[in-house]
Amino acid sequence: MQKTTAMARPKSKKKKFTRDDLDLTLISLPTFIWFVLFSYLPMFGIIIAFKEYKLSGRHGFLYSLFHSKWVGWSNFNYFFKSNAFMMLLRNTILYNIVFIILGATVAVGFALMLSNLRSKKVSKVYQTMMFFPHFMSWVVVSYIVYAILTPDKGYLNALLTFFGHEKVMWYQSPQYWPFFLTFMKIWKGMGYGMVIYLAAITGIDPSLYEAAVMDGATKWQQAKYITMPCIKTVLIMMLILDTGKIFYSDFGLFYQVTGAIPQSLYTTVSTFDTYIYKAIQSTAPIGKTAAASFFQSVCCCCTILFANWVVKKVDDDSAII
Repeated sequence: MQKTTAMARPKSKKKKFTRDDLDLTLISLPTFIWFVLFSYLPMFGIIIAFKEYKLSGRHGFLYSLFHSKWVGWSNFNYFFKSNAFMMLLRNTILYNIVFIILGATVAVGFALMLSNLRSKKVSKVYQTMMFFPHFMSWVVVSYIVYAILTPDKGYLNALLTFFGHEKVMWYQSPQYWPFFLTFMKIWKGMGYGMVIYLAAITGIDPSLYEAAVMDGATKWQQAKYITMPCIKTVLIMMLILDTGKIFYSDFGLFYQVTGAIPQSLYTTVSTFDTYIYKAIQSTAPIGKTAAASFFQSVCCCCTILFANWVVKKVDDDSAII
């Protein structure tokens, strides 16, 4: 009986390596090599976070790394117990939460407006104008911001004095900078997000809108009951990816735009990335700096997995893993 059952089972055919597989492998090979060289091999340096790294003058990096004293979690304890840790954690997370919410809202809103424009030429012009800031370096943007906010000859102070108000020392007034940084982040990034959502809206079946118009649906009702449900998967995917970067900050935004973070703005605009950069430039041990960077990476990995898990529980089709 067992032999009959075994004979009745069809033998699974082994999949052969075809010409198409070879072509796809060759196409993906440069990307694979890039990730190995610049993403996976540098991960070897994680061991520095657990050592009291000291560079030997007569030997190279690897010799110094392996012969440095192993200190375990001492570097992490130093970072967690420092006076700046809670301030950095607060600034990094709160800024990113605001950036994620406002960035998605503005990008989706502009994508909806551009998709409803009748003139395609005008729509292309607006897309180009909104997408252009994305290609600008933060160094260039920082000079524009400085020209606007410089105390003596800045355009904003000139406008204030014209209306009879006193000049404001913007780089010594931390209360204004959360609004400045939020505006600059949204202004520079809304074009990129808008193009992604606009591409998703373009792929929606036009017959759905035609049927809605015949039923008397307004533009708002079309956006609410057709557009938003159709781009929900793309929106959730972008939010999950942005959540995975919640412990990272845009270094150029916080360091370049603020003018290398003057002391008057330190507690308002400092984040983990700016702290690590300044620690590298100072005499701080590199092991403690590596511990801070490693903490960032682990937290970002956990947040993106947690966000994906929550989405999977609510809507399995919208999860990315």
